[in-house]
Amino acid sequence: MRNILVTGAFGLVGSDLVPALQKKFGSSHVFALGNKTIPKEFKGQLVKGDVRDMASLEKIIKKHNITDVYHLAGLLSVGGEKNPDLAWDVNINGLRNVLELARDYKLRVFWPSSIAAFGPTTPKKMTPQHTVLEPTTIYGATKVTGELLCQYYFVRWGVDVRSLRYPGLIGYKAPPGDGTTEYSVHIFYGLLKENRYSVFLKADARLPMMYIDDAIRGTIKLMDAPSKKITVRTSYNFAAINFTPKELVSEIKKLYPTFVATYDPDPVKQKIAESWPQSVDDRVARKDWGWKPEFVLSKMTNVMIEGLKKKLQ
Repeated sequence: MRNILVTGAFGLVGSDLVPALQKKFGSSHVFALGNKTIPKEFKGQLVKGDVRDMASLEKIIKKHNITDVYHLAGLLSVGGEKNPDLAWDVNINGLRNVLELARDYKLRVFWPSSIAAFGPTTPKKMTPQHTVLEPTTIYGATKVTGELLCQYYFVRWGVDVRSLRYPGLIGYKAPPGDGTTEYSVHIFYGLLKENRYSVFLKADARLPMMYIDDAIRGTIKLMDAPSKKITVRTSYNFAAINFTPKELVSEIKKLYPTFVATYDPDPVKQKIAESWPQSVDDRVARKDWGWKPEFVLSKMTNVMIEGLKKKLQ
C-alpha cells in the first residue's frame, strides 16, 4: 500500500488533492504536512513541519513509511517578487530536500512546475513542449531550476519524479492567494459578496487556465501512469482552457446580468501576465498518458459559483 506525504497540503492544490488521495488510498495512508496555515476543520493525518528542514522531513518519512511525496509547498509569482530570497529558499531548497530523500528512500515524487517557467521570448500561442525557457520572475526561475533538478535526479539516480506545468488554477475550497492568475478566483468572491470586482489585469490579458478538478484528476492520472510511458522528466505541458478577464466577466454576466466589473491593472501583475503564454500545446501529455480535460469556461463558472455560495453561507 502507498503511504503518501503531501506538502503544501492546505494551499489551492492541496485542499482538493488531499481529499482525492484520501478517497483513493484511504485517510490513514495520506499525511498532510502543514506549517502555518492549518484549517481547523481538517480531517485526516496531520504532520507539522517545514520543507526546508530536511531532518524533520526525514523523520516523517521514516515514521510513516512514506512511499510517495506530492511536493506542493512553494511561494507563488507575486509573493515571490515581494521576497525573492524566501521564494528561492522554499521553492528550491525545499524541492532539493525532497529529491535527496526520494533518492535515499526510493520515493516517488510529484512536483508542480508552472507556465511561469516560460518567459517573454517563449512562443505565446500553443507553446510547445520543448521551447525557450527564459522567465523574468524569481518564481519562474525557481520553476525552470526545479524542472532541471527533477530531470537530473531521474537521469543520475533514477528517482521517479513527475511534473506538470500547471496553468492558472481555479478552485473555491482554499482562499485565493497572491498569484497573477488568481483574479479568476477573487472575482467570484467579489460577485457573491458585493456584485462587483476590480480586475488587476487588463481586460484582454489572455492566459491558460484550468478548473481545479481537472488539475487534480490530471495529477493523479500522471502518477498512475506506468513509468515507461513517461517521456518527459522536466515537466509536461498541461492545458485545458484559456480566456481573458473580459471573457470570464461575460460568462458571469450570463448568470448575473447586474454584475459590475472594472479594470485597474496592477503594473507588476500585468507585466508578469504579459510574459506568459496565451495558450499551451499539451499533445505530449495526451499521447503519453492520456490526458484530456473535462471543464470548459461555462461549466467552470457554474461550478465555482455554486460551490462558493455554499462555502460562504
